[in-house]
Amino acid sequence: MIGVVGMVKKARNYNRRYPYEYNIFRTMFYMTFLYTVVFPFFMIFYDFKITGRENLSKKHRKSDKFLYTANHVSHFDPLYVSMAVRRPIAYMAKKELFAPEEKRSWLIKRLGAFAVDRNKPEIATFKTVRDILSTSWSLGVFPQGGIRPYGVLEDIKKGFVVIAKNAKADIIPVAISGWNGYPKLKPFTRKTVGIHIGKPISYQLPEDVIIYEWCQQIAKLAEYENKSPLPESYKEKVSV
Repeated sequence: MIGVVGMVKKARNYNRRYPYEYNIFRTMFYMTFLYTVVFPFFMIFYDFKITGRENLSKKHRKSDKFLYTANHVSHFDPLYVSMAVRRPIAYMAKKELFAPEEKRSWLIKRLGAFAVDRNKPEIATFKTVRDILSTSWSLGVFPQGGIRPYGVLEDIKKGFVVIAKNAKADIIPVAISGWNGYPKLKPFTRKTVGIHIGKPISYQLPEDVIIYEWCQQIAKLAEYENKSPLPESYKEKVSV
């Protein structure tokens, strides 16, 4: 009995991923998937608009030390963001998406995402972030913590700020606006969506200022209501 148990392969925990996993072959797979599957699909079924690429200076385009952070309106959001910035991004995703019974798990794993336990942050997460940023890939996080298709910014999870500061990575807000549903796969029924790249936010700012400035940019670009309170440290910052 012991021998049989020992032969059972232990399921991998995808909260820990390593630099070698983000090699040239995965990068090629990612970008090929983006340009041969994702882009044509959106061209056919969406009337989309991308703005703000000028906010990524030459310095930022060449740097790997980035955290792309967007509001979360649908399951397509990681693809929207990657398509807008034209680079491979490893997204932080809830651990349930990596379960064997999850239909999307095969693709999610191969596109470089890593698992996170929302209720119990692990040291492995920070090690994975560090290792990913040592490669040519960037990081992607959704600060709302889950899909929130309504136009209100509230209860923002501060974990993305902790990650940015720990990794010394600037934060780039990406606003997804005008989303009006998934495609019906019928001709002449194109849906709409806008992807707007905001201005980089320095990880060196105080935590509450980062959250407020992120909410301000997303609210303006996506036409959301911002319920994030104005922090005292921000008042001191702008009054100087």
